[in-house]
Amino acid sequence: MEPKPTQHHQPDNIRSIISTIAILLIAPIIAVVLTLYVFQSYQVNGESMEVTLQNNDRLIIWKVPKTWAHITGHAYVPHRGDIVVVHDDNLARYGDAGKQIIKRVIGLPGERIVIKNHTVTVFNDAHPGGFQPDKTLPYGAGSVIPDTDGNINMTIPAGQIYVMGDNRSNSLDSRVLGPVPVQNIIGKLALRILPFTKMDVF
Repeated sequence: MEPKPTQHHQPDNIRSIISTIAILLIAPIIAVVLTLYVFQSYQVNGESMEVTLQNNDRLIIWKVPKTWAHITGHAYVPHRGDIVVVHDDNLARYGDAGKQIIKRVIGLPGERIVIKNHTVTVFNDAHPGGFQPDKTLPYGAGSVIPDTDGNINMTIPAGQIYVMGDNRSNSLDSRVLGPVPVQNIIGKLALRILPFTKMDVF
């Protein structure tokens, strides 16, 4: 007796094709959503964050805290000492309109910041006599942060943060651009993934 020919199940083939098409359509959408609201890749361009970060370092920027703040109707304000990627509208004056920059958060909304004699001092309710974040917070351990040029005495407006690069002598930051509105924060540095020899968690 000859074997019966194999029967092709047309509905199964159609379902397989539809599933494949759906995956091809949905995957880019998921990728866009993740980039907009969860994380994004970022490459350092320049020396303004040396020695903490180097030119061409590849980073992962974490966006969930900002996304959650937006969902709950609150402004996202990072912690002092966090490294954040921001979009600064004032960069247009330097031919860098639309550029994202990476800096460290030094001053928070409502605080008074003074830069004098190459030293940064922050005044707030908890420290009415002022304190020096570059010398008292972990990021400044081991004298990583050099002296800070500038002559600044200002109160940071509500809803804005004061940011600076760790390489103070080679950083275009709030000393020139002014404070950054918190809505211009893209996200917080989470990981350095390249080069592999310097992979790190922040």
